[in-house]
Amino acid sequence: MGKIRAGMLATALLAAALLAGGCNSTMAQSGDTVQVHYTGTLADGTVFDSSEGGDPLEFKLGTHQMIPGFEDAIYGMAEGETKTFTIPAAEAYGERRSELVITVDFSELPPDAADLEVGDVVNLSTSTGGSVRAIVTEVTEKTVTFDANHFLAGKDLTFEVRLVKIIR
Repeated sequence: MGKIRAGMLATALLAAALLAGGCNSTMAQSGDTVQVHYTGTLADGTVFDSSEGGDPLEFKLGTHQMIPGFEDAIYGMAEGETKTFTIPAAEAYGERRSELVITVDFSELPPDAADLEVGDVVNLSTSTGGSVRAIVTEVTEKTVTFDANHFLAGKDLTFEVRLVKIIR
């Protein structure tokens, strides 16, 4: 009987020590730098990005370096834990905006624009002196169509994430 009580006491002491140490100290929280491996897929299963086979992605929680839904999903995870979650388009890169698709006559473009092909990524000058990245989506004899939407705009994003390491 004494051995059973001693074993129960040891178990209770171990549990108390774990609780006193703060179980969430091994969980990712604001201010922690974390390393994660991830694979991002679209609704049809297409992989749009992955860190597998390379270095893990490293970022600091609470600094908004990542899209909000991605960062939010990491909070509370433990090292080695894997989680799958979906971020709706509106909370990721937003919905597609038709005003970011423009068609321009070749006569309004510089001479080297004649070499543009569908799929080319270009920097377009804005009226305020800035620039915006756009992809060429159509080329005709007279015009070029540019799309300045992010390539993931309008798409729900599913991520499988594995928390590799928490750095405090």
